[in-house]
Amino acid sequence: MSITPHDESFMAAAIRLSRRHLGRTATNPSVGCLIVKDGVVVGQAVTALGGRPHAEPQALAEAGEAARGATAYVTLEPCSHHGKTPPCAEALIAHGVARVVISVTDPDPRVSGRGIAMLREAGIEVDAGVLEAEGRRSLAGYLTRQTKSRPYVTLKLAVSADGMIGRAGEGQVAITGPEARAEVQALRAETDAILVGIGTAISDDPLLTVRTPGLEAQSPIRIVLDPSLALPLTSKLVATARDVPVILVASEQVWPLSADAEGLPPSVLPDYRGRATGLDPSFGPPTGRDPSAQDGSPSPTPADVERGASPLLISPPVGEMPGRAEGGGLSTDLDSRRTALEAAGVEIVYCNPYHPEILLPALATRGISSLLVEGGAKTARLFLEAGLVDRIQLYQAPVVIGKDGIESPLARTDIPSGFAHTGTQMFGEDRLDEYERGL
Repeated sequence: MSITPHDESFMAAAIRLSRRHLGRTATNPSVGCLIVKDGVVVGQAVTALGGRPHAEPQALAEAGEAARGATAYVTLEPCSHHGKTPPCAEALIAHGVARVVISVTDPDPRVSGRGIAMLREAGIEVDAGVLEAEGRRSLAGYLTRQTKSRPYVTLKLAVSADGMIGRAGEGQVAITGPEARAEVQALRAETDAILVGIGTAISDDPLLTVRTPGLEAQSPIRIVLDPSLALPLTSKLVATARDVPVILVASEQVWPLSADAEGLPPSVLPDYRGRATGLDPSFGPPTGRDPSAQDGSPSPTPADVERGASPLLISPPVGEMPGRAEGGGLSTDLDSRRTALEAAGVEIVYCNPYHPEILLPALATRGISSLLVEGGAKTARLFLEAGLVDRIQLYQAPVVIGKDGIESPLARTDIPSGFAHTGTQMFGEDRLDEYERGL
């Protein structure tokens, strides 16, 4: 059967539905499913909070007997493997669905065409690739984590009319108006984690939460690149760490077990780190390598190299990395700060903060599929120069910062190659331009 305008309309509705739980389905994708019979929606669902149950069995349950002979519109290929729940493809077969329309095929090797094959073998008609570009956009985090072993990275910048993102020494400076700020809150609500550098965390003392009434529970994990644990204990981030998770990414040199690990053979270190810290081994210091030596730096994945990631160690942004204790040892003050931060509920991980091609895959192992980089200029440049930004949201406002302004690392006239302009929107007097790389 050829694809009809009705198919596209129902798939567009399924994609809109799928966005309701973005950032809230753990490692599973947020999928939308509609069950349609005789042009009427008889069942609909989105992947449940936490990732289970999946969308298809919920929509089928709502449709009941009406599912027999109906068409199912699904934003992602139905799963075909037995995990913690039975395969969704089997559920569609059992309920007697006559046709399944899919937006995006699943790159997960456990599925990847097998779901479609199961359906066709059962005599169900299958059409795939309907509104695929839109579907891939809604599934960007999941697809990036599956194919590149890292989160999908969005860089958000708000730039004044004179090309500034703030004013030195003044903390947070309002650049955009309330309409644009509300849009940013919505973006935070559908993102797994948000990241800033320690300079921004200290100067702005931000909360980095979702403050839209009714969406507060959707605040993302907050991550700070903080090589020497300089985040003030009096900061808003520390004060709220038990309410919304905070992760500090500290330098390997301040790793409390580094001295104990000296002399251990390299083959032992990954397991040693994992058992000692309770974290994925990739969060520890590079095994058997001097983290400051370029020729010993771990290489990024081939997929990231293709996207422009540098295979060399990225230098710390000037001004973002406070010095560590004299003599290179872990000082008593640093030890007490770490203890106080952890007592406040802050999690500390040890991974070169300025080596994003290592940090991002490590975040992916923890189920983080989407990351919003929100400040400041040096951190933005870090991810841009590494070639690890997938989407740019560039807000431009009529306000003028003037003297002592902090120059934006990016303008509309110098967007990096490989990005396509995907749209412009106005929020009050503020203009939003979006740019994306192909998934």
